[in-house]
Amino acid sequence: MSVATESPTSFPSLNPATGEVVAEHPVHDADAVAKAVARAREAARWWRGLGWKERRVRLLNVKGSLTRNLNRMAETIHQETGKPLQDAQLETIMAITHLDWAARNAEKVLGRRTVFPGLMSLNQKCELEYQPLGVVGVIGPWNYPIFTPMGSIGYALAAGNAVVFKPSEFTPGVGVLLAEIVDAVVPEHPVLQVVTGLGETGAALASSPDVDKIAFTGSGPTAKRVMAACAQNLTPIVAECGGKDVAIVDADADLDAAADAALWGAMANAGQTCIGVERVYVVDSVYDAFLGRLTAKAEKLRPGFDREAAYGPITMPRQIDIIERHIADALERGGRAVVGGPGSVRKPYVEPVILTDVPEDSAAVCEETFGPTITVHRVRDIDEAVEKTNATNYGLAGMIFSGDRKRAVEAARRIRSGMTSINAFAAFALVAALPFGGVGESGFGRIHGADGLREFARAKAVTRQRFALPMNLTSFERTEQEMARVLNLVNMLHGRRYKR
Repeated sequence: MSVATESPTSFPSLNPATGEVVAEHPVHDADAVAKAVARAREAARWWRGLGWKERRVRLLNVKGSLTRNLNRMAETIHQETGKPLQDAQLETIMAITHLDWAARNAEKVLGRRTVFPGLMSLNQKCELEYQPLGVVGVIGPWNYPIFTPMGSIGYALAAGNAVVFKPSEFTPGVGVLLAEIVDAVVPEHPVLQVVTGLGETGAALASSPDVDKIAFTGSGPTAKRVMAACAQNLTPIVAECGGKDVAIVDADADLDAAADAALWGAMANAGQTCIGVERVYVVDSVYDAFLGRLTAKAEKLRPGFDREAAYGPITMPRQIDIIERHIADALERGGRAVVGGPGSVRKPYVEPVILTDVPEDSAAVCEETFGPTITVHRVRDIDEAVEKTNATNYGLAGMIFSGDRKRAVEAARRIRSGMTSINAFAAFALVAALPFGGVGESGFGRIHGADGLREFARAKAVTRQRFALPMNLTSFERTEQEMARVLNLVNMLHGRRYKR
C-alpha cells in the first residue's frame, strides 16, 4: 500500500560551514508562482509607463539603498554560502556597479532613434526602438547569489520589465533581502518579486505561459531541463552555464603575476566559479619556474569560516563527490599531485589541489570540477595552448599572460569563448559595459552591457511615409516603364565591380 506524502511548505537555508539553520523560507508552489507572475504583469504595465527618466531615478535609488545595506547583504551571502565576508562584500560591490550602469545607459541603448532608410526609400522616416518584454523570470545560482542574478535583474528592470526571481535553494535569503530593498524604494507595484523553493518552483516559473523570457544561470544539464520547460510556450531563454576555463602562460609572461592570478582564479570561492581557472597551459621554457611559484603560493592557503581563511566551504554538498572523483581519476591515469591530493577533501572543506601530468581526456581536464583544484600542463608554445584550450565543448572565458601584446590579443581572439582577459583574471566581469556569456556547453545569450539590455527587450521598427514617390512599385498599377527605371537605378547603385 502506498502512503501519500505531503509536499513541504517550507525549507531551511543552511550555513554550509556549520550546518546551522540560517532561516526558514516558504516553498512556493505552482499556484503561488502563477499569482506572482500575474502581479508582475500588472507591475510591468505601470513600470513601463513611468518612462526612461523615472525608472532611471528609481533604479539609482535602489542602487543607493543596496549600497547602504552592503554589509547586511554581504553578511547574508557569507552565512548562506560560507564564502569569506570580504569576498561577499566585493561581490555586492560588483552588483552595485552593474545596476548603476544599466540604470544610466538603458535609454541610450534602447531608446528611440532614427535610422537612414537608404536611397530606395528616401520618402520614409524610419525609427527603431527596443520595447520591454513584460515579465522576465530569473533563475539564479548560489555561488554568486547577488552579482550573477543582478546581471539579469538589473538589466531587465532598466529595460522596463518586471521580474520574478527564483534564487537558489541554497541562498534564498539573498534574494529575499534584495526584493525587500527594491520594494522599499519602489513601493507602488512589485516590480521585483521573489519566489523561494526547490526545483519544482523554478520549473513552475520556466513553464509559465505568462513569462516573456527566462534568464537562467546554472549547470548545462539543468539548463536543458529549463529549456524543455520553456519550449512548451516558446518562451525565449538566455542561459549562462558552466565552464572549463584556462589560464595561458606565455614564455615572456610576468610569472609572479600569472601565478597569483591563476591561483585566485582557481581557488577563490573554493573554486566554485563558472569563469574560474581549472586548466593552466604553460609554455615549456617557463613551465618549471611558473609551477614553483604557483605551488609556493597555494601551500599558504587555508579554507575555513573564520576571517583569516582564504576561502570557504563547498556550498553544495554533492559537489564534493565530483571533486573527489576528478582527483582520483587524474591520479589513477598517471597524474601527480604537487599540492594536496585525495586527503585534501575534508568535508565541508577542500584544501588546495594542484595536479600535473594529467591526460587531456581525463575528467579533471574535460569536465567542470567546480572546486579548488587546478591542472597544470606543459605546452610547446602559445599556439598549442590555444589549440588545447579549444578542445572542449565549453566556451565561457579564460585569461592569457604574455609580455607580447600583439601575440596575446591574437591568441585571445582565437579562443572559442565569450570573454578573454589579458594579464588579469576576469577583468571583463568588472566592466559593466562589456557583455558576459559563453558558447557551446557554456550557454548562449548575453548579460551585462548593451547586449545585456537588448537581451530583455524586443526590437520594434516603425516607418512613416513622408511624401509619395512618383511611382509605386508595390501596386498592381505598376507599369513596365516604371519597373525599367527602377532596374536601371539599381544597376547604377549596386552593379559596379569593386577593386581589391
